[in-house]
Amino acid sequence: MTRPLLLTVAAALVLSACNRGAPAPETTTATPAPETTAPAGTHVFSDAIKADDFAELVKTLASDEFEGRGPGTPGEEKSVQYIKAQFERIGLKPGNNGDWFQTVPMQETTADETTTMAIDVNGKPHTLKFGTDMVIGTRTGQPEVKVDASELVFVGYGVDAPEQQWNDYAGVDVKGKTVVMFVNDPGFHVKDPDLFNGNRMTYYGRWTYKFEEAARKGAAAALLIHDTEGASYGWDVVKNSWSGAQYDLRAADDPEPRLPLQGWITGDQARALFADAGLDLDKLRSDANKRGFKPVPMSAKMSVALKSTTSEKSSRNVLGLLPGTGKPEEAVVYMAHWDHLGKHDGEQTPDGKTDVIYNGAVDNATGVAGIIEIAEQMAKLGKPKRSVLFLAVTLEESGLLGSKYYVAHPAIPLDKTVAVINLDAMGVAGKAKDMTVVGMGNSELEDIIKPIAAKQGRTLVEESNPAGGYYFRSDHFNFAKAGVPALYTDAGTDLVEGGKAAGDAAGEDYNDNRYHKPGDEYDPATWKLDGAIDDLAAVYDVGLQIANGDTWPNWYKDNAFRAARDKMLPAKPAATESAKQ
Repeated sequence: MTRPLLLTVAAALVLSACNRGAPAPETTTATPAPETTAPAGTHVFSDAIKADDFAELVKTLASDEFEGRGPGTPGEEKSVQYIKAQFERIGLKPGNNGDWFQTVPMQETTADETTTMAIDVNGKPHTLKFGTDMVIGTRTGQPEVKVDASELVFVGYGVDAPEQQWNDYAGVDVKGKTVVMFVNDPGFHVKDPDLFNGNRMTYYGRWTYKFEEAARKGAAAALLIHDTEGASYGWDVVKNSWSGAQYDLRAADDPEPRLPLQGWITGDQARALFADAGLDLDKLRSDANKRGFKPVPMSAKMSVALKSTTSEKSSRNVLGLLPGTGKPEEAVVYMAHWDHLGKHDGEQTPDGKTDVIYNGAVDNATGVAGIIEIAEQMAKLGKPKRSVLFLAVTLEESGLLGSKYYVAHPAIPLDKTVAVINLDAMGVAGKAKDMTVVGMGNSELEDIIKPIAAKQGRTLVEESNPAGGYYFRSDHFNFAKAGVPALYTDAGTDLVEGGKAAGDAAGEDYNDNRYHKPGDEYDPATWKLDGAIDDLAAVYDVGLQIANGDTWPNWYKDNAFRAARDKMLPAKPAATESAKQ
């Protein structure tokens, strides 16, 4: 998503839990793809981070030949072999205990898009169509899931947060029922800074949390009411991301609870349903933002019979290791996700053409190219004391699954992992006067990057839309939940040429015309890569400083992730004397 900023991917990281690709065959056995040769090229790479090297890597990864880099497709095999070939060329070592790859078992499920949702509201029937009015899916791995006459209950924002004295499920048993709820956090829509984190989304605002909580409560199904402001993306992104093949970890590899059915409905459909139930959606939105809100039965029942084609497959993370010269058992991790949305029924591009390949040039060929460029310079010029692991993960677009699997099965123990630096959807609009730290205010890694950015004449800023919850929508988040400090940077929005207006316009253009669309292609005519090179230079310096040092950057005091790190690493030296207390 994932991609967070207005400049590059204003609505990105988006549905980091739904990928699309070619329809799955009806089989329940995994069939390994034949190993293919990575495409050869004539480009001669330099030792240092350079724009022409970066462009060559992006151009190749985002080419039609790679078919949108869909997990479990021929495009995956070309992608992972190409990344492996680059790691080998650079001189890295296989990073997974002597292997270049880490197999990630996955379940592929493709919903029948002729499925309809029948909702009876006080005797009045509503038929919702897939894609137009709703999207629905299952994470059970079952070829057919039925919910029959399940009672609908509106549960506000679907949050149970004891530390906030907040429980949207208070006083109601939702076992076997269908919960309906808003996206984002309490306080967001009414702009109340005293509720949760005000306009900055917490993890309770992420739709992934809401479905997990509904499953913990025993619901049969859960529906999110879409609104563009609350979700930070339009309905087209929901529809595109939930259609076609969806990937998940096998239930045995995932401790999180799962619902039989989960999905979204459009704001217009929600308004009509609530009106027929005698409920005012706007009033309920206001009520749901007040402490003490109680769930509201909707006098409605939902029935869905969802058929899906399912198969068990696997995908792969790619790991390249630069062994440390002094403390090889300790490591810094640079990461990026290589996957994108593969091939799908074509959409009309802005120029009126039809395209079936979702190339994912910005999201996230740029991030993969970035870690390869950093790896090359560090291997040939850096010679760090600690090891540096370069991790290209799969299944980000399907819910951060490749990184989730890695954190559960790390090649380097998490208590030996000093820090993580994530690159996801880099800016291609040119040099900026600022640099974005997504989720700014989280960790001492910011104390390290601040003077580095200052030397470039840049200031650190938070993401332009903190309500979007972008820190929770890319792969570093799995490390953060486990306690490992993680830095997620993005391009600045105050461009040297054109200022904020130009940065905002570039972000809006990307979001409207390319994000999670076939139009996300490498474009040498319009891309300006000098800003991306500045960003790579900055995060390179962060990683090298940590890799050549003895300190262990931590989360700032009172950060939700600090307790896990402190338990993991007692009495480690802090990153800086000036770290926040």
